[in-house]
Amino acid sequence: MNSSYISNVSSVLSNRDSPSTAMAKNIIILTLGLTINYINCALIHTFRKHQVFYTNPRYILFIHLVVNDMIQLTTSVSLFLISYIFYKINVSVCCLIVTFVVFTTLNTPINLAVMAVECYIAVCFPLRHAELCTVKRTYILIVCIWVLSATSVMPDIFLILATEPAWLFTSKIYCDSYILFRYPVSIQKRDVSYIIYLTLVWLTLFFAYFRIIFAAHAANSADRNAKKARNTILLHGFQLLLCMLTYVFPMIKNSIVFLFPKYYVHVLFVCYIMIHILPRFVSPIVYGLRDKMFKQHLRKHLLCGMRAGSKPLPSVKLIMLSRFQITLIRFGSK
Repeated sequence: MNSSYISNVSSVLSNRDSPSTAMAKNIIILTLGLTINYINCALIHTFRKHQVFYTNPRYILFIHLVVNDMIQLTTSVSLFLISYIFYKINVSVCCLIVTFVVFTTLNTPINLAVMAVECYIAVCFPLRHAELCTVKRTYILIVCIWVLSATSVMPDIFLILATEPAWLFTSKIYCDSYILFRYPVSIQKRDVSYIIYLTLVWLTLFFAYFRIIFAAHAANSADRNAKKARNTILLHGFQLLLCMLTYVFPMIKNSIVFLFPKYYVHVLFVCYIMIHILPRFVSPIVYGLRDKMFKQHLRKHLLCGMRAGSKPLPSVKLIMLSRFQITLIRFGSK
């Protein structure tokens, strides 16, 4: 990252929003984050309450994506609020938050690719699905997803620990991953890893999608499962397209500084919603609202919760009457 770019960004960021504008932006982001996380919490609670989901690799991968999205959304929203409230924070805290943000951001496309492969196996090899997609292998794949993300992020952290002086970690900076990981080696490695990840994920999605279409045509029938799997992969592709903005945005960020110097902060706000909020909103739709079994259990859980909450509490008179009757019984027994 060159020095001119940093100076341009810092000069534009110095022109902060007015208090009313900053308040409105923070309320919008906080409301969206809490709403999506509330929906995700309902999905996780539904998954935990029903044993049938524990033995299905599809739902295990889905709930891992939901948990990953919750961590990513919580950390990114916290970082957004911190940038307005404190502006600069401790480098160590910033490094911890940014690590979680980058980890979970990289996990999403890889998880989508694995889910697409599971759909492909379920449609094209239904008889071998139970053999190939086991619960044990699913958890191993989840561990591999986190290991792949770690191999992309941890070298940058080790580079900072090895090259930066100790006093830096007690100082305060504007917390941003592109400011924290500013070494040319880190930037080049990040760009290369993003290109490799996205290329492999897109190839996997296209392969699974077309194989499912060919399998449906070969069967000479409009297989409902094939159509559902095809639409699911299309939603994964749309979600991945939104996630790609995270990787493309650093390349066009410099242009935004020069094209929209007066509206740079507002453009960043819109990009933040598109990049970090909207992709997290797609995950509950894919299985939480479209999947018949999950939607049935989720609706049952929500209805039970509403009925439990709508039960009238016993009146004070009934409580006093029952206590009076117990007293009379005890007095009569004596």
